[in-house]
Amino acid sequence: MSDSQQQPPRPSGNSGNSENSGTSGAPGSGGGSGTDTTSLLLCGARLTDGRTVDVRLGAGRIEAVGTVGSLPTSGARVDLTGYLLLPAPAEPHAHSDTALSADDGGPVSYAAEDVQRRTTEAALLQLGHGATALRSHVRIGDVQGLGPMEAVLQSRRSLRGLADLTAVAVPRLLTGIAGADGLAMLRDAVKMGAGVVGGCPDLDPDPAGYAEAVLEIAAEHGRPVDLHTEGDDPARLARLAAMAGGLRPGVVIGPCAGLSRLPSASAARAADQLAAAGVTVVCLPQGDCAGLERRGAGSAPVRLLRAAGVRVAAGSGALRDVANPVGRGDPLEAAYLLVSQGGMRAPDAYGAVSSAAREAMGLPDVRVEAGFPAELVAVRGERLTGVLSLAYSRIVIHRGRVVARTSAMREYCDSAVAVALDLPRQGRIEPGP
Repeated sequence: MSDSQQQPPRPSGNSGNSENSGTSGAPGSGGGSGTDTTSLLLCGARLTDGRTVDVRLGAGRIEAVGTVGSLPTSGARVDLTGYLLLPAPAEPHAHSDTALSADDGGPVSYAAEDVQRRTTEAALLQLGHGATALRSHVRIGDVQGLGPMEAVLQSRRSLRGLADLTAVAVPRLLTGIAGADGLAMLRDAVKMGAGVVGGCPDLDPDPAGYAEAVLEIAAEHGRPVDLHTEGDDPARLARLAAMAGGLRPGVVIGPCAGLSRLPSASAARAADQLAAAGVTVVCLPQGDCAGLERRGAGSAPVRLLRAAGVRVAAGSGALRDVANPVGRGDPLEAAYLLVSQGGMRAPDAYGAVSSAAREAMGLPDVRVEAGFPAELVAVRGERLTGVLSLAYSRIVIHRGRVVARTSAMREYCDSAVAVALDLPRQGRIEPGP
C-alpha cells in the first residue's frame, strides 16, 4: 500500500501554447519559442518565511503574490500544496561536452553528434534538478578544433524555451608559438557564439600570459571571463586579481580547491585580494571537474572566502565523466554539502546555488515577489533544511512555464505503522481543482 494517497501537482486548464516542446512529462511546456504569454497560477505554495501564498505568473515574470484564493486567473493552475517555492538554482560550472561519458569504456568521443547528445541530455538532467540556466565550459583546440563548441551551441538552440545554456570557450594553450593557434581559435569561438571567454592558466607554460590573453580578448569582445584555477599559488592569484580588477563584465574563477592547502595567512591574503578585485569564486562541493588535471583536490575554503567579502557561488562540476563518475549535477546537493560539510547556514548555502550563481553568470536576480523573473523551483517539503535533506519531488518553472517535474513516492510494507506514528512522507498529492 502506498505511504500516501497524494499525487504530484499537475496543471489544470490550457497552458495557452499548443506546440510540443519535444520533452515528455513536462507539463505546460509549449514550443521552444521562449516566454509564454498566458498566465499560470501557483496555488498554495509555501515560502521560506512561512507564508502560504498563491503566485500568478505571466509573460515570463511574477505578476502577483497574494494570500491563498486572492488572485484571479483565466489560465492554468498548479496546486503546490506541500511544496516549498524557491528561486530556481542556476548551474555556473558544468562540463557538458564530457558529461555522461564515464561508462563509455574508452576515450571520450568528440564527434559532433556525441557532444550534442551528451550536452542536451546533461542539460535536461540538470533542468530536472531545477537549474534553468547553465554555463558549460567547452574545450576547443587540439584535434577536435571548434567541433565541440559548434555541437554545444547547436544543443543550446535545441534547448531554447526549456533552459538557457551559455558556452564558455576553453583553449588549452595561449602563449608562445604553440599558443598562436589557440588564440585564433578562441577569437573564432567567440564569433561563433561562445558567451564567455574561459580557460585554464595553470596548464599553460606562462600562466600570467595566458590570463592576460584571455582578459584582453574578453575586453575586446565585451565578454565575461571564467577561468579554471586550483588557486594553490598565492603569487599567481595576486597577479590574476591585479589584472582582473575593474574588468566589466566581471571575472569568475574556480574551483580554487588549492586555497584550502595554503597556510592560513597566505589563504587569507589571497582572499582579500580577490575580494578587492571583485572576483567571484565558484566552488565545487560535489567533487572535481574536467577542467583541471588534479583529482581529489577537495573544495575551496568557502567560509574564509566569504569572511573576506569574496562573492562565492557553487557549481556541480563533473557530471558522470572521468573526473567524477558518480557526479549528479544537482544544485541542491551542492547546497546540502555546503551545509553538512562546509558549516554554512541553509539559506546561505541555497543562495550560493541560486542568487550567487545567477549573479556570477550575469543573470538578473530572482525573488518570489512581483516583477521578478519567473524562474522558480517547487520542492516537496515545508522548510529549507528539510528540502536540502530530502529533495526528491520537484517542479521546475522557466520563463513562467512548468518545464520539468520529478515525482517520488515512498511505500512501506506495513503502512499502518507509518500512519499511526504520523511519519513525514515523500509522496503524491491529489491534483488541484
